[in-house]
Amino acid sequence: MGFTLLDGVIIVLYLVAVAVFGIWSAGTQKSSTDYFLGGREMPWWAILFSVVATETSTLTFISIPAVAYGGNLLFLQLTIGYILGRIIVAIWFLPSYVKGEMTTAYQFLEKRFGSGMRKAASSTFIVTRLLADGVRLFATAIPLAIIFRFAGVFDAWGDGSIYLLAISVIAVITLIYTFLGGIKAVIWMDVVQMVVYIGGALFALMLMLSKIDTGFAESLSILSAEGKLTILNFGGGLSIQEFLADPYVFWVAVFGGAVFSIASHGTDQLIVQRLLATGNLKSSQKALVWSGIVAAAQFGLFLFIGLMLYIFYSGADIAELGLRTTDEIFAKFIVDQMPVGVAGLIIASLFAAAMSSLSSSLNALASSTTYDIIKPIFGSEWDQERELWMSRMTTIGWGVILTGSAFLFTWLQLSGDEQPAIVELGLGIASYTYGGLLGIFMLGRLFPHPDKTDAMIGFFTGLISLLFMVEGALQQFLPGEPLTIAWPLYTLVGGVIVIAVANASFYVRKWIR
Repeated sequence: MGFTLLDGVIIVLYLVAVAVFGIWSAGTQKSSTDYFLGGREMPWWAILFSVVATETSTLTFISIPAVAYGGNLLFLQLTIGYILGRIIVAIWFLPSYVKGEMTTAYQFLEKRFGSGMRKAASSTFIVTRLLADGVRLFATAIPLAIIFRFAGVFDAWGDGSIYLLAISVIAVITLIYTFLGGIKAVIWMDVVQMVVYIGGALFALMLMLSKIDTGFAESLSILSAEGKLTILNFGGGLSIQEFLADPYVFWVAVFGGAVFSIASHGTDQLIVQRLLATGNLKSSQKALVWSGIVAAAQFGLFLFIGLMLYIFYSGADIAELGLRTTDEIFAKFIVDQMPVGVAGLIIASLFAAAMSSLSSSLNALASSTTYDIIKPIFGSEWDQERELWMSRMTTIGWGVILTGSAFLFTWLQLSGDEQPAIVELGLGIASYTYGGLLGIFMLGRLFPHPDKTDAMIGFFTGLISLLFMVEGALQQFLPGEPLTIAWPLYTLVGGVIVIAVANASFYVRKWIR
């Protein structure tokens, strides 16, 4: 059916309405507490939707159908670990946060290991968000880039130029919204946007099923015969090295997913900041645990959409469909097949949800940069008004930097023939840096003997060690044969190395003394 002028008008009007609603719902921010924590009075169910929308909206909508289109349902194994990890965080981490014993993981590290460790951990968080959200911003640009291409807009432009334009449009709108609104606006917008984009996905699925001639039962038979309904893989017959390198072996996926979830939801300020906005332990725990269940259901929905896309397009190669990457497959269906007006509404809701995620990342980056780095150095006596002003100025800076990061991933993703799905790339980056954060956090809570020197040695050893284990271009410059591990294990291995090396450092230094 194509993308029409009406769809374009709907997108513009929708984004304007969402921006106005976001600013209005935020009210007046008089302090950094209002801006970053919403006055600690947000309901748990709103936090639940906000957490799910923040961590999965763009990547789920775009890349999870691509994972199923090109593979099967093995990705679902990860969701078991995600739920288990959140339960552990809810029981063990959240009570300390809500009681005020730890306002952020980084402040806890300062009390335990000194200001240097706090700055190192905060800087690692910043790098993680910079890289992972650069991927998110690139992923958000995919539908808009397809619209430009399929609608015949900018015909003389190449793929790269179209993506850069799309990223710039999204980044500018997001930066304006984030600068004016606070976390309260972001949370309420997430609630609205999640309802809209899940509803749009369900509508697209129903339309897809109505257009498939083979019928639902026969479609399942085709998928089963081609092995695309496979959910569990226990890695039988694999060598140890192959076992550890496969992200979709059951034990790797579940255990790695659980450790990743502990790190992402227990030490990442982006999520912890939202959970603290309830101001109540039980509410925070309910929001966190149920967010894992809802996220798992959402993964299932979009994986199933990917399978139905495989039936709809008869398993065609992306080159046959005129696509640059598999991540464009669902967006192509939306643009080509959705009724006039509906395509614009779904894509607009996707953009708005993605911008909500990006705005909360900017908000977290600004608060971490202000509180953990700038304020301790330049303004320990700042009042709330000064802190709020500095946070907003920092937000502008991070908006520009994140846009540059998205430009970089555009070049990386479009420059090669074999590229991972965007969701795997984003989660892999986060897994890599989360290992150091979780390791140093666990070291501080469970091991009383190592001091700040031991912690620093362990922390950076863990980060550097993963360079030898993460498959990528850097390995060709490193000595010896690489020991490649699956990305769900990055966090686990990194954390274990941090703890082991820090304790070894303590005993070696004690023996020398």
